[in-house]
Amino acid sequence: MIATRPYLIRAIYEWAGDNSFTPHILVDTSQAGVTVPLELVEDDKIILNIASGAVANLSLGDDFISFSARFSGMSREIFIPTPAVRAIYARENGVGIVLSEDATEAAVVSENEPTPPTEPGGPNLRVVK
Repeated sequence: MIATRPYLIRAIYEWAGDNSFTPHILVDTSQAGVTVPLELVEDDKIILNIASGAVANLSLGDDFISFSARFSGMSREIFIPTPAVRAIYARENGVGIVLSEDATEAAVVSENEPTPPTEPGGPNLRVVK
């Protein structure tokens, strides 16, 4: 059976673009094969803007996400195995999906009820079951 994770990631990415939102992904950097700027990793996590204007050569494949982006003026190649993606959401309203470590589970994050931000200026994610 084909995993649903890559389809869910692509769906939220497309939805965000269709609504002129900025898609961000939360990546678990402790997973094998993740290539991101290590200096930006905090607590084995990194949040990356994957909007078309922020990255080049974006590939949202079934097994991995890859793109190039500039960090502190330096172009970097990013590689993220799909299982390492923990969430994809719109920066503007926090709506998206949280993906568990178990590839078969996901939770939708809704915009119906606002939630307090976890940190000033940080994303607002609320799990809806």
